[in-house]
Amino acid sequence: MKTSIRLIKNVLFIALMLVPFLLSAQKVSDSIDVFLKNKMKQLQIPGLQLAVIRDGKLEKLSSYGYANLEYRIPTAKNTVFSINSMTKAFVGVAIMQLQEQGKLKVDDSISLYIADLPDQWKKITIRQILSNVSGLPNNIDQKEQLLGDGNEEKNWELVKQLPMEFTPGEKFSYNQTGYIIIGKVITALSGQHFTKFIEENQFKPCHMLVTQFGDSNDIIPNSGGAYSTIINTGDKWINNGKLHTVFADFPVFFRTATGIISSAEDLSRWLIALQNGQLLKDTSSISQLFTTTQLNDGHIGGFNSLTNGYALGWPTVVREEYPAAAPVGGMRSALFVYPQNNLSVVVLTNLQGSNPEWFIDEIASYYLPGMKIKNGFGLSPNMKLLRKELIKKGFKNTNLIYKTLKQNNKNFNLTEGEINAWGYQLLSLDKKEEALFIFQQNTMLYPDSSNVYDSYGEILETMGHRKEAIMNYKKSLLLNPDNTNARDYLKDKQ
Repeated sequence: MKTSIRLIKNVLFIALMLVPFLLSAQKVSDSIDVFLKNKMKQLQIPGLQLAVIRDGKLEKLSSYGYANLEYRIPTAKNTVFSINSMTKAFVGVAIMQLQEQGKLKVDDSISLYIADLPDQWKKITIRQILSNVSGLPNNIDQKEQLLGDGNEEKNWELVKQLPMEFTPGEKFSYNQTGYIIIGKVITALSGQHFTKFIEENQFKPCHMLVTQFGDSNDIIPNSGGAYSTIINTGDKWINNGKLHTVFADFPVFFRTATGIISSAEDLSRWLIALQNGQLLKDTSSISQLFTTTQLNDGHIGGFNSLTNGYALGWPTVVREEYPAAAPVGGMRSALFVYPQNNLSVVVLTNLQGSNPEWFIDEIASYYLPGMKIKNGFGLSPNMKLLRKELIKKGFKNTNLIYKTLKQNNKNFNLTEGEINAWGYQLLSLDKKEEALFIFQQNTMLYPDSSNVYDSYGEILETMGHRKEAIMNYKKSLLLNPDNTNARDYLKDKQ
């Protein structure tokens, strides 16, 4: 009897000890739900899936909104979404698996495995292709339609007749032709079609139960559909703000470039298996997979300021704090792996134009507080130094503090753009007074810039200082007569 009472007391004690942890975890989860629901409303995202993997385990799996708008079918955990160019990350893993089998090396020339190549292509390496620095001509047109009307033989013959875009390794240029070649390499070396090789060596061992290759021509159970606010007019992609359905046609030969359909749960299984050695047995293989390729001049190239590098099928986020391997697809799906922090975040949506890569860091910040914008994440070292001093001594002293830092450190320098960006960050955090001093400082440092006076005028108007706002908009327009924002503002105030 005494033993039973003691056991009950111990159980109660452990349960009470766990309560703060469980409440904290629940609070994080609830906060992410609120954040994502607001983001979906803001961006008009019909349906979304989220998976968070921490320390090799699935931390959070959630579904939001509608998989199908026409029939109002809710998104569920078995809903599948096209992951588009995230497919290239699977191709990168496949190549590393073949390297571990001793069948190739990533720095081999493609001519070792493919005979039917123009002379200029023969020295291009597998690494250069995987990282989009090959210089190969693209086998799609400006509207992203395959040359040769989607016929494999026609497409191959047409693209071989086109000139190289640049010397291999000279710069980054997103390219689909190279992934067609990689598909040929995988098929040749594995003895089976590349889709089968990926299915057998990645989908099946990871128990990816709903993942498959496919497109809109296929009947896909539990499909999340595809919607878009992006349309192509005159060879330009524009966002017209209206939802419409999307039809995707990915011929089988093109499915190394794009073509996998999956769920956040399946992708979490794949990521866990990749990082625990189930897919790649040598840890150096994963290191190679995630390592950003350098250009011939030692620099790196990528899509934009966020995904600013590219590794072996994996776009990368190269930065001092919280670097990431970050496959993105179709302007609608993305996953970020933060290798230094044992954290991964997967976001899949059915809206082309949602670009979840731009808000995945914010989701990660719920688990890594150092990533929160309010804590200075994303600022340059010099900007962080200024921020630290301003918090300590007050934003009213911004000009004096800046001059002191500049005087004491010859390498202290801030660009017009990063000062402006921080000002808007402060505004997003509802720190208007602080933002006012930052925008004002920018006008002192860059008095010949129309943009800084425009931004300063904007914050002045927001805070009710209309007379000063008008004066700054006039300065902006004087420096740049084409500034329609300043002209429209002044027109309304006359």
